[in-house]
Amino acid sequence: MTGALTESRLREEVCRVGRSLFERGYVHATAGNISVRLDDGFLITPTDACLGVLEPDALARVDAQGQQLSGAPASKTLALHRRIYGAHAALGVAAPRCVIHTHSTHCVALTLDDPQGELLPPITPYFVMKVGHVPVVPYHRPGAPEAAEAVAALIARYAGQGTPIRAVMLTRLGPNVWHDTPAQAMAVLEELEETAKLWLQAPSRPQPLGEAALDELRRAFGARW
Repeated sequence: MTGALTESRLREEVCRVGRSLFERGYVHATAGNISVRLDDGFLITPTDACLGVLEPDALARVDAQGQQLSGAPASKTLALHRRIYGAHAALGVAAPRCVIHTHSTHCVALTLDDPQGELLPPITPYFVMKVGHVPVVPYHRPGAPEAAEAVAALIARYAGQGTPIRAVMLTRLGPNVWHDTPAQAMAVLEELEETAKLWLQAPSRPQPLGEAALDELRRAFGARW
């Protein structure tokens, strides 16, 4: 059991979230994957699976070392998901329970010129509160171990600065987001993609929120920015 949800219920929730993301255009074709951390291993969507038509029994079940136990073959991004969970555990903080990766259109569009630093400035209060800093990871092929190591290093670096992150952006691939449940992770993904959409559709580049506004969000809502 993970938190208040049984493994059976978590399987159903992963399928529900995958279908919701697919039907609303946050994922397409066979792009994207979802994992859940269990007490003794992980569930993850199968490789090349369409998130819109997942079956609970087909989700890959792997042990704590990443060895497959049942289900369809695990997504090739399993190593990255495990590294995200492990990076939090190595810091001595509670690791998230769910990681979602998509190829969301507007987020990917922002990385086609290979940017560095962070994906977006703090242009809306809900982006600051619900998403936070989103560092950009330089391009690596899908499933590359170098990407997993880069993400782990970013998790450690931002935690050390007192601004822990819940998302990274893989250049030309898409965001990875994480939270305590599939529904919460989906909400982070939605807010991130919609903020990227706002940035791209604005008639001119929006000015970021000022330090006074950011400080108010920190004091009123505990925002980590």
